[in-house]
Amino acid sequence: MSDDSNEIEIPLRDKLNTEAALIRWHELQTFFAGGQVVWVSAELNLLDVAVAMAADDAVTVKPWVEANQVYAVTDAQAAQWYADDATLWGLVVRPFVLVQNHDGEQSKV
Repeated sequence: MSDDSNEIEIPLRDKLNTEAALIRWHELQTFFAGGQVVWVSAELNLLDVAVAMAADDAVTVKPWVEANQVYAVTDAQAAQWYADDATLWGLVVRPFVLVQNHDGEQSKV
């Protein structure tokens, strides 16, 4: 039997911050096909959105969705990113993968 009392619990925000990474769009094709890739506008902080989604904070997330600042990646976005061999910031908040342009610009699609 292991003693878990010595483990330090990392706060959710800190944990998610360590998991954010740049990823090529080509590596996300399977997740996109499964409807699991969510776009986060450059107007928002990717980490803030991830924390709210992980906490199932609908009060915070709903206005972003209604303002089209957070939404499922469209076919047009996916096709453009595929053609451009785009690299995006990615962060997993199961069952989703949140993505955002790494250069801080809005998606052109």
